[in-house]
Amino acid sequence: MVSTSKIKSVDFYRKIPRDLTEASLSGAGLSIIAAFSMMLLFGMELNNYLTVSTSSSVVIDKSSDWEFLRIVFNISFPALSCEFATVDVNNILGTNRLNITKTIRKYSIDPDLKSTGSEFQSAPIPKVIKHDDKIDEERGEGAVILNARNFDRIAHHHQILAINFYAPWCHWSSRLKPSWERTAKFMRARYDPEKDGRILLGKVDCTEEAELCRSHHIQGYPSIRIFRKGSNVRVDNGQFEHESYYGDRDTVSLVKTMENLIAPIALENKSNHMTDDPKIPAPLTGGCRIEGFVRIKKVPGNLVFSARSGAHSFDASQMNISHVISHLSFGKKLSPGLISDIQKVQPYIGESNDKLNGQTYINRWDENVTIEHYLQVVKTEVMTRSRKLVEEYEYTAHSSLVESHTIPAAKFHFELSPMQVIVTENPKSFSHFITNVCAIIGGVFTVAGIVDSILQSTMRLVKKVDLGKHF
Repeated sequence: MVSTSKIKSVDFYRKIPRDLTEASLSGAGLSIIAAFSMMLLFGMELNNYLTVSTSSSVVIDKSSDWEFLRIVFNISFPALSCEFATVDVNNILGTNRLNITKTIRKYSIDPDLKSTGSEFQSAPIPKVIKHDDKIDEERGEGAVILNARNFDRIAHHHQILAINFYAPWCHWSSRLKPSWERTAKFMRARYDPEKDGRILLGKVDCTEEAELCRSHHIQGYPSIRIFRKGSNVRVDNGQFEHESYYGDRDTVSLVKTMENLIAPIALENKSNHMTDDPKIPAPLTGGCRIEGFVRIKKVPGNLVFSARSGAHSFDASQMNISHVISHLSFGKKLSPGLISDIQKVQPYIGESNDKLNGQTYINRWDENVTIEHYLQVVKTEVMTRSRKLVEEYEYTAHSSLVESHTIPAAKFHFELSPMQVIVTENPKSFSHFITNVCAIIGGVFTVAGIVDSILQSTMRLVKKVDLGKHF
Protein backbone atom coordinates (compact mmCIF):
# COMPACT_ATOMS: atom_id res chain seq x y z
CA MET A 1 0.00 0.00 0.00
CA VAL A 2 1.09 3.56 -0.78
CA SER A 3 1.59 5.49 2.39
CA THR A 4 -0.04 8.86 3.01
CA SER A 5 3.35 10.55 3.27
CA LYS A 6 4.27 9.45 -0.23
CA ILE A 7 1.02 10.85 -1.61
CA LYS A 8 1.70 14.16 0.17
CA SER A 9 5.08 14.34 -1.50
CA VAL A 10 3.45 15.13 -4.87
CA ASP A 11 1.56 18.13 -3.46
CA PHE A 12 2.26 21.11 -5.72
CA TYR A 13 0.63 23.53 -3.30
CA ARG A 14 2.52 23.09 -0.04
CA LYS A 15 1.11 25.18 2.75
CA ILE A 16 3.22 27.65 4.67
CA PRO A 17 2.24 28.03 8.30
CA ARG A 18 0.28 31.24 8.81
CA ASP A 19 2.67 32.28 11.59
CA LEU A 20 5.48 32.38 9.04
CA THR A 21 3.65 34.77 6.70
CA GLU A 22 3.49 38.52 7.01
CA ALA A 23 0.75 40.81 5.69
CA SER A 24 1.60 44.24 4.30
CA LEU A 25 -0.28 47.29 3.04
CA SER A 26 1.41 47.06 -0.36
CA GLY A 27 0.35 43.43 -0.66
CA ALA A 28 -3.23 44.31 0.28
CA GLY A 29 -3.32 47.09 -2.31
CA LEU A 30 -1.94 44.81 -5.00
CA SER A 31 -4.47 42.13 -4.05
CA ILE A 32 -7.37 44.57 -4.50
CA ILE A 33 -5.99 45.77 -7.83
CA ALA A 34 -5.46 42.18 -8.97
CA ALA A 35 -9.04 41.22 -8.00
CA PHE A 36 -10.51 44.15 -9.96
CA SER A 37 -8.24 43.32 -12.91
CA MET A 38 -9.43 39.72 -12.88
CA MET A 39 -13.10 40.78 -12.87
CA LEU A 40 -12.55 43.34 -15.64
CA LEU A 41 -10.68 40.92 -17.88
CA PHE A 42 -13.20 38.17 -17.17
CA GLY A 43 -16.06 40.47 -18.22
CA MET A 44 -14.26 41.40 -21.43
CA GLU A 45 -13.58 37.74 -22.22
CA LEU A 46 -17.21 36.81 -21.53
CA ASN A 47 -18.45 39.62 -23.77
CA ASN A 48 -16.12 38.45 -26.53
CA TYR A 49 -17.42 34.90 -26.13
CA LEU A 50 -21.06 36.01 -26.36
CA THR A 51 -20.45 38.39 -29.29
CA VAL A 52 -21.38 36.85 -32.67
CA SER A 53 -18.52 36.71 -35.12
CA THR A 54 -19.08 36.15 -38.83
CA SER A 55 -17.11 35.56 -41.96
CA SER A 56 -18.19 36.67 -45.43
CA SER A 57 -17.33 35.18 -48.78
CA VAL A 58 -18.30 35.97 -52.36
CA VAL A 59 -19.07 33.00 -54.60
CA ILE A 60 -20.83 32.27 -57.89
CA ASP A 61 -24.60 32.12 -57.56
CA LYS A 62 -25.48 28.47 -58.08
CA SER A 63 -29.24 28.97 -58.46
CA SER A 64 -30.78 26.43 -60.82
CA ASP A 65 -32.44 27.46 -64.07
CA TRP A 66 -35.93 26.59 -62.84
CA GLU A 67 -35.77 28.86 -59.80
CA PHE A 68 -37.90 31.99 -59.90
CA LEU A 69 -37.62 35.21 -57.92
CA ARG A 70 -40.55 37.18 -56.58
CA ILE A 71 -40.86 40.97 -56.91
CA VAL A 72 -43.25 42.40 -54.32
CA PHE A 73 -44.54 45.95 -54.85
CA ASN A 74 -47.06 48.55 -53.74
CA ILE A 75 -47.02 51.60 -56.03
CA SER A 76 -49.51 54.47 -56.33
CA PHE A 77 -50.13 56.33 -59.61
CA PRO A 78 -52.11 59.55 -58.96
CA ALA A 79 -52.87 60.14 -62.66
CA LEU A 80 -53.18 56.61 -64.11
CA SER A 81 -56.67 55.10 -64.15
CA CYS A 82 -57.16 51.53 -62.91
CA GLU A 83 -59.32 51.01 -65.99
CA PHE A 84 -56.24 50.83 -68.24
CA ALA A 85 -53.34 50.34 -65.80
CA THR A 86 -51.39 47.18 -66.63
CA VAL A 87 -48.34 45.35 -65.29
CA ASP A 88 -45.97 43.73 -67.80
CA VAL A 89 -42.79 41.68 -67.34
CA ASN A 90 -40.16 40.82 -69.92
CA ASN A 91 -36.55 39.60 -69.94
CA ILE A 92 -33.60 39.11 -72.28
CA LEU A 93 -34.57 35.48 -72.92
CA GLY A 94 -37.58 36.68 -74.90
CA THR A 95 -40.25 36.09 -72.25
CA ASN A 96 -42.90 38.80 -72.49
CA ARG A 97 -45.90 38.59 -70.14
CA LEU A 98 -48.49 41.32 -70.72
CA ASN A 99 -51.24 42.56 -68.41
CA ILE A 100 -50.59 40.26 -65.45
CA THR A 101 -53.72 40.07 -63.30
CA LYS A 102 -53.62 36.84 -61.27
CA THR A 103 -51.33 38.15 -58.52
CA ILE A 104 -52.17 41.85 -58.89
CA ARG A 105 -54.74 43.99 -57.08
CA LYS A 106 -55.78 47.50 -58.09
CA TYR A 107 -57.53 50.17 -56.03
CA SER A 108 -58.81 53.54 -57.24
CA ILE A 109 -57.21 56.39 -55.28
CA ASP A 110 -57.78 60.12 -54.97
CA PRO A 111 -55.07 62.79 -55.43
CA ASP A 112 -54.12 62.31 -51.76
CA LEU A 113 -53.39 58.61 -52.50
CA LYS A 114 -56.32 57.47 -50.34
CA SER A 115 -58.39 54.53 -51.54
CA THR A 116 -61.89 55.46 -52.73
CA GLY A 117 -63.44 52.01 -52.46
CA SER A 118 -62.92 48.30 -52.65
CA GLU A 119 -60.66 46.49 -55.11
CA PHE A 120 -61.14 47.55 -58.72
CA GLN A 121 -62.33 44.65 -60.86
CA SER A 122 -61.00 44.83 -64.40
CA ALA A 123 -63.37 43.83 -67.17
CA PRO A 124 -62.58 40.71 -69.21
CA ILE A 125 -62.02 42.46 -72.54
CA PRO A 126 -62.49 40.09 -75.51
CA LYS A 127 -59.48 39.42 -77.68
CA VAL A 128 -61.42 40.66 -80.71
CA ILE A 129 -64.17 43.28 -80.31
CA LYS A 130 -66.82 43.22 -83.01
CA HIS A 131 -67.42 46.29 -85.14
CA ASP A 132 -69.76 46.85 -88.06
CA ASP A 133 -68.28 45.57 -91.30
CA LYS A 134 -69.63 48.43 -93.35
CA ILE A 135 -68.04 51.79 -92.63
CA ASP A 136 -70.39 53.77 -94.84
CA GLU A 137 -71.34 57.18 -93.48
CA GLU A 138 -75.06 57.87 -93.24
CA ARG A 139 -76.42 61.35 -93.45
CA GLY A 140 -77.29 62.99 -90.18
CA GLU A 141 -76.16 62.09 -86.71
CA GLY A 142 -78.16 60.18 -84.14
CA ALA A 143 -76.04 60.82 -81.04
CA VAL A 144 -76.48 64.12 -79.21
CA ILE A 145 -73.37 66.28 -79.06
CA LEU A 146 -72.53 66.97 -75.41
CA ASN A 147 -70.28 69.63 -73.96
CA ALA A 148 -69.56 71.26 -70.62
CA ARG A 149 -72.52 73.63 -71.04
CA ASN A 150 -75.29 71.10 -71.66
CA PHE A 151 -73.95 67.96 -69.95
CA ASP A 152 -75.61 68.43 -66.56
CA ARG A 153 -78.94 69.55 -68.03
CA ILE A 154 -79.22 66.51 -70.31
CA ALA A 155 -77.99 64.12 -67.62
CA HIS A 156 -80.73 65.38 -65.28
CA HIS A 157 -83.43 64.74 -67.86
CA HIS A 158 -82.81 61.06 -68.73
CA GLN A 159 -82.66 57.99 -66.54
CA ILE A 160 -80.10 56.33 -68.83
CA LEU A 161 -77.46 58.38 -70.61
CA ALA A 162 -74.95 56.46 -72.73
CA ILE A 163 -71.99 58.56 -73.87
CA ASN A 164 -69.19 57.87 -76.31
CA PHE A 165 -66.08 59.82 -75.27
CA TYR A 166 -63.96 59.84 -78.41
CA ALA A 167 -61.08 61.50 -80.23
CA PRO A 168 -61.33 62.15 -84.01
CA TRP A 169 -57.74 61.03 -84.61
CA CYS A 170 -58.30 57.67 -82.89
CA HIS A 171 -58.59 54.58 -85.12
CA TRP A 172 -60.92 52.79 -82.68
CA SER A 173 -63.13 55.87 -82.37
CA SER A 174 -63.50 55.96 -86.16
CA ARG A 175 -64.53 52.30 -86.21
CA LEU A 176 -67.09 52.83 -83.46
CA LYS A 177 -68.66 55.96 -84.96
CA PRO A 178 -70.94 54.34 -87.62
CA SER A 179 -72.41 51.71 -85.28
CA TRP A 180 -72.82 54.28 -82.49
CA GLU A 181 -74.73 56.65 -84.77
CA ARG A 182 -76.94 53.84 -86.09
CA THR A 183 -77.66 52.68 -82.54
CA ALA A 184 -78.46 56.25 -81.47
CA LYS A 185 -80.90 56.67 -84.39
CA PHE A 186 -82.57 53.35 -83.67
CA MET A 187 -83.02 54.12 -79.97
CA ARG A 188 -84.23 57.65 -80.72
CA ALA A 189 -86.84 56.29 -83.13
CA ARG A 190 -88.02 53.61 -80.70
CA TYR A 191 -87.82 55.64 -77.49
CA ASP A 192 -88.54 59.28 -78.28
CA PRO A 193 -86.35 61.36 -75.91
CA GLU A 194 -89.06 64.01 -75.61
CA LYS A 195 -91.96 61.63 -74.87
CA ASP A 196 -90.24 58.65 -73.29
CA GLY A 197 -87.11 60.16 -71.71
CA ARG A 198 -85.70 56.89 -70.44
CA ILE A 199 -82.58 56.71 -72.59
CA LEU A 200 -80.41 58.94 -74.74
CA LEU A 201 -77.14 58.30 -76.57
CA GLY A 202 -74.63 61.12 -76.71
CA LYS A 203 -71.03 61.78 -77.63
CA VAL A 204 -68.21 63.99 -76.41
CA ASP A 205 -65.24 65.06 -78.51
CA CYS A 206 -62.38 64.97 -76.01
CA THR A 207 -60.16 67.12 -78.21
CA GLU A 208 -62.73 69.91 -77.88
CA GLU A 209 -63.96 69.18 -74.34
CA ALA A 210 -60.68 68.19 -72.67
CA GLU A 211 -61.72 69.41 -69.22
CA LEU A 212 -65.05 67.56 -69.32
CA CYS A 213 -63.28 64.32 -70.29
CA ARG A 214 -60.63 64.88 -67.64
CA SER A 215 -63.28 65.37 -64.97
CA HIS A 216 -64.68 61.93 -65.82
CA HIS A 217 -61.19 60.37 -65.84
CA ILE A 218 -61.20 59.49 -69.53
CA GLN A 219 -57.75 58.27 -70.54
CA GLY A 220 -58.44 55.86 -73.43
CA TYR A 221 -60.48 56.39 -76.59
CA PRO A 222 -63.19 55.53 -77.21
CA SER A 223 -64.63 55.14 -73.69
CA ILE A 224 -68.32 54.31 -73.44
CA ARG A 225 -69.83 55.44 -70.15
CA ILE A 226 -73.35 54.68 -68.95
CA PHE A 227 -74.84 57.17 -66.50
CA ARG A 228 -77.89 56.12 -64.49
CA LYS A 229 -80.67 58.29 -63.00
CA GLY A 230 -79.01 61.61 -63.80
CA SER A 231 -78.07 63.73 -60.81
CA ASN A 232 -80.13 61.66 -58.36
CA VAL A 233 -77.19 59.34 -57.76
CA ARG A 234 -73.84 60.94 -57.04
CA VAL A 235 -70.74 59.60 -55.40
CA ASP A 236 -68.66 61.32 -52.72
CA ASN A 237 -66.50 63.31 -55.13
CA GLY A 238 -69.52 64.87 -56.84
CA GLN A 239 -69.33 62.87 -60.08
CA PHE A 240 -72.26 60.91 -61.47
CA GLU A 241 -72.30 57.24 -60.66
CA HIS A 242 -71.59 55.46 -63.94
CA GLU A 243 -70.37 52.27 -65.57
CA SER A 244 -67.95 51.44 -68.34
CA TYR A 245 -68.96 49.35 -71.35
CA TYR A 246 -66.43 46.81 -72.63
CA GLY A 247 -68.56 44.68 -74.94
CA ASP A 248 -68.71 44.37 -78.72
CA ARG A 249 -69.14 47.56 -80.72
CA ASP A 250 -71.31 46.45 -83.62
CA THR A 251 -74.83 47.84 -83.95
CA VAL A 252 -76.59 44.63 -82.95
CA SER A 253 -74.59 44.29 -79.69
CA LEU A 254 -75.00 47.96 -78.81
CA VAL A 255 -78.76 47.91 -79.42
CA LYS A 256 -79.09 44.75 -77.32
CA THR A 257 -77.16 46.40 -74.48
CA MET A 258 -79.31 49.53 -74.60
CA GLU A 259 -82.49 47.44 -74.60
CA ASN A 260 -81.24 45.59 -71.51
CA LEU A 261 -80.58 48.90 -69.80
CA ILE A 262 -84.12 50.05 -70.41
CA ALA A 263 -85.81 46.75 -69.52
CA PRO A 264 -85.55 47.10 -65.71
CA ILE A 265 -87.02 50.59 -65.94
CA ALA A 266 -89.90 49.43 -68.15
CA LEU A 267 -90.62 46.60 -65.72
CA GLU A 268 -90.80 49.00 -62.77
CA ASN A 269 -87.28 48.32 -61.54
CA LYS A 270 -87.65 44.50 -61.48
CA SER A 271 -84.20 42.96 -61.63
CA ASN A 272 -82.97 41.73 -64.96
CA HIS A 273 -79.93 39.58 -64.35
CA MET A 274 -77.61 39.06 -67.29
CA THR A 275 -75.31 36.10 -67.58
CA ASP A 276 -72.70 38.00 -69.52
CA ASP A 277 -72.72 41.65 -68.50
CA PRO A 278 -70.26 43.73 -70.59
CA LYS A 279 -70.44 46.58 -68.07
CA ILE A 280 -68.54 47.17 -64.84
CA PRO A 281 -68.48 50.21 -62.53
CA ALA A 282 -66.22 52.88 -63.96
CA PRO A 283 -63.35 54.16 -61.78
CA LEU A 284 -64.47 56.98 -59.50
CA THR A 285 -61.10 58.75 -59.62
CA GLY A 286 -58.20 59.09 -62.02
CA GLY A 287 -55.56 57.43 -59.83
CA CYS A 288 -54.67 53.84 -59.09
CA ARG A 289 -52.73 51.91 -56.46
CA ILE A 290 -51.25 48.67 -57.77
CA GLU A 291 -50.03 46.07 -55.32
CA GLY A 292 -49.11 42.40 -55.47
CA PHE A 293 -46.18 40.42 -56.83
CA VAL A 294 -44.79 38.89 -60.01
CA ARG A 295 -42.41 35.94 -60.47
CA ILE A 296 -39.38 36.38 -62.69
CA LYS A 297 -36.45 34.31 -63.87
CA LYS A 298 -33.06 35.30 -62.49
CA VAL A 299 -31.94 37.10 -65.64
CA PRO A 300 -31.95 40.79 -66.58
CA GLY A 301 -35.42 42.06 -67.40
CA ASN A 302 -38.02 44.78 -66.96
CA LEU A 303 -41.09 45.38 -64.81
CA VAL A 304 -43.32 47.89 -66.63
CA PHE A 305 -46.37 49.83 -65.44
CA SER A 306 -48.30 51.60 -68.19
CA ALA A 307 -51.70 52.16 -69.81
CA ARG A 308 -52.68 49.44 -72.27
CA SER A 309 -55.79 48.32 -74.15
CA GLY A 310 -56.40 46.28 -77.26
CA ALA A 311 -59.43 48.36 -78.20
CA HIS A 312 -58.58 51.91 -77.10
CA SER A 313 -56.17 54.62 -78.12
CA PHE A 314 -54.31 56.97 -75.78
CA ASP A 315 -53.19 60.57 -76.11
CA ALA A 316 -49.58 60.31 -74.94
CA SER A 317 -49.42 64.05 -74.25
CA GLN A 318 -52.17 63.66 -71.64
CA MET A 319 -50.61 60.67 -69.86
CA ASN A 320 -48.76 61.24 -66.60
CA ILE A 321 -46.97 58.28 -65.06
CA SER A 322 -45.92 59.99 -61.80
CA HIS A 323 -45.85 57.51 -58.93
CA VAL A 324 -45.14 56.97 -55.26
CA ILE A 325 -43.40 53.74 -54.22
CA SER A 326 -44.69 52.43 -50.90
CA HIS A 327 -42.86 49.13 -51.19
CA LEU A 328 -40.59 47.34 -53.65
CA SER A 329 -38.52 44.31 -52.69
CA PHE A 330 -37.15 41.09 -54.13
CA GLY A 331 -37.65 37.62 -52.69
CA LYS A 332 -39.99 36.46 -49.99
CA LYS A 333 -40.88 39.00 -47.36
CA LEU A 334 -39.07 38.31 -44.09
CA SER A 335 -40.84 38.76 -40.79
CA PRO A 336 -39.61 41.57 -38.48
CA GLY A 337 -38.54 38.98 -35.90
CA LEU A 338 -36.44 37.08 -38.43
CA ILE A 339 -34.83 40.30 -39.68
CA SER A 340 -33.98 41.19 -36.08
CA ASP A 341 -32.32 37.80 -35.59
CA ILE A 342 -30.36 38.18 -38.81
CA GLN A 343 -29.19 41.67 -37.85
CA LYS A 344 -27.63 40.19 -34.72
CA VAL A 345 -25.41 38.20 -37.06
CA GLN A 346 -24.85 40.99 -39.60
CA PRO A 347 -26.07 44.45 -38.56
CA TYR A 348 -26.21 45.90 -42.08
CA ILE A 349 -28.47 43.13 -43.42
CA GLY A 350 -31.90 44.47 -44.40
CA GLU A 351 -30.86 48.08 -44.94
CA SER A 352 -31.04 47.91 -48.74
CA ASN A 353 -33.73 45.33 -49.47
CA ASP A 354 -36.36 48.10 -49.82
CA LYS A 355 -34.25 51.03 -50.94
CA LEU A 356 -37.03 52.72 -52.94
CA ASN A 357 -39.63 52.59 -50.17
CA GLY A 358 -41.29 55.96 -49.66
CA GLN A 359 -39.72 57.53 -52.76
CA THR A 360 -41.85 59.90 -54.88
CA TYR A 361 -41.32 60.50 -58.61
CA ILE A 362 -43.47 63.32 -59.98
CA ASN A 363 -43.49 64.52 -63.59
CA ARG A 364 -44.28 68.22 -63.68
CA TRP A 365 -43.30 68.68 -67.31
CA ASP A 366 -45.74 68.96 -70.21
CA GLU A 367 -43.93 66.62 -72.60
CA ASN A 368 -44.22 62.83 -72.56
CA VAL A 369 -41.92 61.42 -69.89
CA THR A 370 -41.11 57.83 -68.98
CA ILE A 371 -39.66 57.31 -65.50
CA GLU A 372 -36.99 54.60 -65.44
CA HIS A 373 -35.39 52.88 -62.46
CA TYR A 374 -32.20 50.81 -62.76
CA LEU A 375 -31.89 48.16 -60.07
CA GLN A 376 -28.87 45.95 -59.42
CA VAL A 377 -29.78 43.04 -57.17
CA VAL A 378 -27.39 41.00 -55.00
CA LYS A 379 -28.33 37.80 -53.23
CA THR A 380 -27.14 37.25 -49.65
CA GLU A 381 -27.32 33.94 -47.79
CA VAL A 382 -26.97 33.90 -44.01
CA MET A 383 -25.97 30.72 -42.16
CA THR A 384 -26.73 31.05 -38.46
CA ARG A 385 -25.27 28.99 -35.61
CA SER A 386 -28.23 26.63 -35.82
CA ARG A 387 -27.44 26.13 -39.53
CA LYS A 388 -30.61 27.94 -40.48
CA LEU A 389 -30.38 29.29 -44.02
CA VAL A 390 -31.96 32.68 -44.79
CA GLU A 391 -32.03 34.23 -48.27
CA GLU A 392 -32.20 37.99 -48.62
CA TYR A 393 -31.99 40.20 -51.71
CA GLU A 394 -30.64 43.73 -51.57
CA TYR A 395 -30.42 46.20 -54.41
CA THR A 396 -29.08 49.56 -55.45
CA ALA A 397 -31.31 51.95 -57.40
CA HIS A 398 -30.75 54.81 -59.82
CA SER A 399 -33.65 56.68 -61.41
CA SER A 400 -34.06 59.04 -64.33
CA LEU A 401 -36.76 60.77 -66.38
CA VAL A 402 -36.59 60.07 -70.12
CA GLU A 403 -38.53 61.73 -72.93
CA SER A 404 -40.87 59.16 -74.43
CA HIS A 405 -42.02 58.92 -78.06
CA THR A 406 -44.71 56.37 -77.18
CA ILE A 407 -47.11 55.95 -74.25
CA PRO A 408 -45.24 56.98 -71.07
CA ALA A 409 -44.50 54.20 -68.60
CA ALA A 410 -42.81 53.48 -65.29
CA LYS A 411 -40.02 51.00 -66.01
CA PHE A 412 -37.99 49.06 -63.48
CA HIS A 413 -34.92 47.55 -65.15
CA PHE A 414 -33.53 44.83 -62.89
CA GLU A 415 -30.29 42.92 -63.19
CA LEU A 416 -29.22 40.18 -60.82
CA SER A 417 -25.57 39.82 -59.97
CA PRO A 418 -23.97 36.47 -60.95
CA MET A 419 -22.18 36.59 -57.60
CA GLN A 420 -23.72 36.08 -54.19
CA VAL A 421 -22.57 36.89 -50.66
CA ILE A 422 -22.50 34.13 -48.04
CA VAL A 423 -22.42 35.26 -44.42
CA THR A 424 -21.56 32.49 -41.94
CA GLU A 425 -21.77 32.71 -38.17
CA ASN A 426 -18.59 31.31 -36.63
CA PRO A 427 -19.19 29.21 -33.50
CA LYS A 428 -16.89 29.79 -30.51
CA SER A 429 -15.38 26.99 -28.41
CA PHE A 430 -16.42 26.89 -24.77
CA SER A 431 -13.15 25.12 -23.87
CA HIS A 432 -11.26 28.05 -25.41
CA PHE A 433 -13.28 30.40 -23.23
CA ILE A 434 -12.46 28.39 -20.06
CA THR A 435 -8.77 28.29 -21.01
CA ASN A 436 -8.68 32.06 -21.42
CA VAL A 437 -10.44 32.58 -18.08
CA CYS A 438 -7.86 30.37 -16.34
CA ALA A 439 -5.07 32.24 -18.10
CA ILE A 440 -6.50 35.56 -16.90
CA ILE A 441 -6.75 34.42 -13.28
CA GLY A 442 -3.34 32.72 -13.23
CA GLY A 443 -1.64 35.48 -15.16
CA VAL A 444 -2.97 38.30 -13.02
CA PHE A 445 -2.16 36.38 -9.82
CA THR A 446 1.39 35.65 -10.99
CA VAL A 447 2.08 39.18 -12.20
CA ALA A 448 0.69 40.62 -8.98
CA GLY A 449 2.99 38.27 -6.99
CA ILE A 450 6.02 39.34 -9.01
CA VAL A 451 5.20 43.00 -8.51
CA ASP A 452 4.70 42.42 -4.77
CA SER A 453 8.08 40.64 -4.52
CA ILE A 454 9.81 43.52 -6.29
CA LEU A 455 8.17 46.03 -3.95
CA GLN A 456 9.13 44.06 -0.86
CA SER A 457 12.74 43.65 -2.02
CA THR A 458 12.97 47.34 -2.81
CA MET A 459 11.60 48.32 0.58
CA ARG A 460 14.07 46.02 2.40
CA LEU A 461 16.95 47.43 0.40
CA VAL A 462 15.90 50.97 1.29
CA LYS A 463 15.75 50.06 4.96
CA LYS A 464 19.28 48.55 4.84
CA VAL A 465 20.64 51.70 3.24
CA ASP A 466 19.01 53.84 5.93
CA LEU A 467 20.50 51.63 8.72
CA GLY A 468 23.99 51.90 7.15
CA LYS A 469 23.86 55.70 7.28
CA HIS A 470 23.13 55.73 10.98
CA PHE A 471 26.16 53.64 11.76
